[in-house]
Amino acid sequence: MRRTQIFGLSAALSLGIAAAALPTIGAQAHHTGAKSGKVLATGMASFYGKRFAGRKTASGEIFNPAKMTAAHRTLRFGTKVRVTNLRNGRQVVVRINDRGPFAKGRVIDLSRAAARQIRMVSSGVTRVRLERVN
Repeated sequence: MRRTQIFGLSAALSLGIAAAALPTIGAQAHHTGAKSGKVLATGMASFYGKRFAGRKTASGEIFNPAKMTAAHRTLRFGTKVRVTNLRNGRQVVVRINDRGPFAKGRVIDLSRAAARQIRMVSSGVTRVRLERVN
């Protein structure tokens, strides 16, 4: 191998390793192409409930606050996501059927039933981890 080829390969490997070592910054870091069990994002979750009941979601489905559903900005409709409340470790699996959240710094909006499952109704928001299930 030529010296220039070796240097180029070495530089490419170094850049790849450096890029892989960079931390993900902020709640906006979504990795929607992740495989099952991979962390999609970590950030703040909120919930929406009664006043949206009966309205159409972005997917065309009628919103029911009693179902385990959620809104996410980019994940495909029908994607199942495990949401872990990082304050208490409680988890819920939700199906994405709407778009949002539209509040800055939030990564997901849960239905009231899902929020109740992870015990975040009284606080209104909580720090969560999102993992793809399917």
